[in-house]
Amino acid sequence: MTENTQKVIVWSKKGCHYCQDVKDYLTENYIPYTDIDVTENDNLRDVLDAKYGIRYVPVVEISTGSNDYKAITDIGIEHLAKALKTKEVI
Repeated sequence: MTENTQKVIVWSKKGCHYCQDVKDYLTENYIPYTDIDVTENDNLRDVLDAKYGIRYVPVVEISTGSNDYKAITDIGIEHLAKALKTKEVI
């Protein structure tokens, strides 16, 4: 899979500096992403809970092929950078 076809989804909320750090990193590295804002929507947090057993953000999902995504749930840009560089997800 090439980087151009790799899809990235960021689950975030307003006022979260970790979330903003993730979005800034992706923008600075010319990696397009879709943002899902959970600020006033607990139903979206329910989705995270069902998928990954967590309700906090940021969560970054990276496509692994067709419609499959893996999530980076650890806080810290180093986890995201490693996953994007190696195409492995933590």
